[in-house]
Amino acid sequence: MATTQATTTTTKTKYKIIYPIYINSKKTVAQGRKIPISKCKQNPTPIEIAEACKLLGIPAVIEDKAYSRDYLQRGRVKLVLKLEDGTLLNPEIKNKKALLVRLTETIAKVPAKNLNQSKSNQNQSKS
Repeated sequence: MATTQATTTTTKTKYKIIYPIYINSKKTVAQGRKIPISKCKQNPTPIEIAEACKLLGIPAVIEDKAYSRDYLQRGRVKLVLKLEDGTLLNPEIKNKKALLVRLTETIAKVPAKNLNQSKSNQNQSKS
């Protein structure tokens, strides 16, 4: 039984996954927090994280997945930091930890109006 393999080069994009727990000030490191409490935000949502990514110029997609340590909290954000050739989309953000810190700073600046519009758009798409 022969298997066929494509000879064309396929491009693999390396996605970064951000769960809200990573930047939640109410969680401990053992529960999944990745940055210091002083830089965290209280109970961020995937919608807030996606909006902050948009403001930082990073394409992001919200997925309905659960974090393994807290399976009751649904939602994660899938994003790309680098293009296929290795160039950064936002030169200020060089790695995932720097992204997490910038996200918390940016979430505080996201207008509530944008968040309400995003929530209503998401609810309409579920219907």
